[in-house]
Amino acid sequence: MKLGAISPPKGAVKKRKRLGNGVGSGQGKTSGKGHKGQRSRSGSKIKPWFEGGQMPLQRRLPKIGFNRPNKIVFQPVNLDDITRKGLAGEITTDSLKEAGLIKSLRRPVKLLGRGNVSEVLNIKVHAASATATEKITKAGGAVEIISDQTAE
Repeated sequence: MKLGAISPPKGAVKKRKRLGNGVGSGQGKTSGKGHKGQRSRSGSKIKPWFEGGQMPLQRRLPKIGFNRPNKIVFQPVNLDDITRKGLAGEITTDSLKEAGLIKSLRRPVKLLGRGNVSEVLNIKVHAASATATEKITKAGGAVEIISDQTAE
């Protein structure tokens, strides 16, 4: 089989519509464009979203929501994650990063109270929930809230 001998399948190629070839063709005189108006003129290119001067759809619809530019997004760390990784004693954001519990030292860390504490933990984080603080103090540990300039 040669490349020049290949032909398209039957029905794949249609003849183009020949416009303006007499009244009897059905596409004569105005060539299917109707009488007068913007779309009948030569060189008329109207974008599909243009609504003829009517207020456009994207301007008619209301704006939704508000994006706070300085929103503080905490990195959550649960108590069961700390016990699962085997961390004990003095726990800082650096030790949490080494253990793989947080991704960045630049974002603040919040301690959450899911799980139980059996060891004495002294944790230094940017924020802690009431249940997490309560569980750690019951176990004999302490939670210290730090305000780090890099974590803002």
